[in-house]
Amino acid sequence: MTRSRDGDSASEPMTATSKFGVVERDMLPERIAARLVSLIGERQLRPGDKLPPERELAAIMRVSRASLREALRGLSMVNIVEIRQGSGTYVTSLKPELLVEHLHFFFALDDATFSEWLEARQILEPALAAAAATTATDTELAQLRGWLARATAAVEDPDAFLQADLELHELITNAAHNQILARFMASLARLGMASRRRTNTLPGVRRQSLGEHAEIVNALLARDPRAAAEAMAHHLEHIRTSLRESAVRDNT
Repeated sequence: MTRSRDGDSASEPMTATSKFGVVERDMLPERIAARLVSLIGERQLRPGDKLPPERELAAIMRVSRASLREALRGLSMVNIVEIRQGSGTYVTSLKPELLVEHLHFFFALDDATFSEWLEARQILEPALAAAAATTATDTELAQLRGWLARATAAVEDPDAFLQADLELHELITNAAHNQILARFMASLARLGMASRRRTNTLPGVRRQSLGEHAEIVNALLARDPRAAAEAMAHHLEHIRTSLRESAVRDNT
């Protein structure tokens, strides 16, 4: 199959059975999707390629059109394919930031626990803070200085302080200048909103968090990667302790 510059297939149809293979009729749509993803991994399907028409592809793989349609819908949800009404189904650009765009949705479906959520943050965020200490622009450092003043003013307001908390971690992530990690962090932030709301109302937590945030910001302003990573790790460990103590109180 050949492709035009804009990603559309030219005229030569895909030689089908050898490429797409036969999928047993009792296989789930997930397994149909897995076969298509495998073709992408093998470079038999590339960004911009157009898949055969639905009726043709279902016949090639020997599956029902309903199962194929469900598989394609699933792939479109994670931006692996794009279904264009009246045109057909195309492999997307497969850019990493596109593929992780809805990652929070799958984290939520997997019922990740608060402990797992925190573990993911404890792995990622100290490294992000260290990176931000070396890559932040002067403008981004100025934003961090402004953030510290706003957070200090908001410490008595749970809702305002929650927004400030989210903003700080977003500023740090952006200052690390890694689009893929930024997408992961955005997903983790959405997944952890319930946890943040819970800790945000615990006695003394906001003031303690403000002090820890200040340590992180000051390390970033000093462009000290080690201090930034250590301050972030200390902050996240405090969050873990607060959640654990809160759970104990709830169960007694």
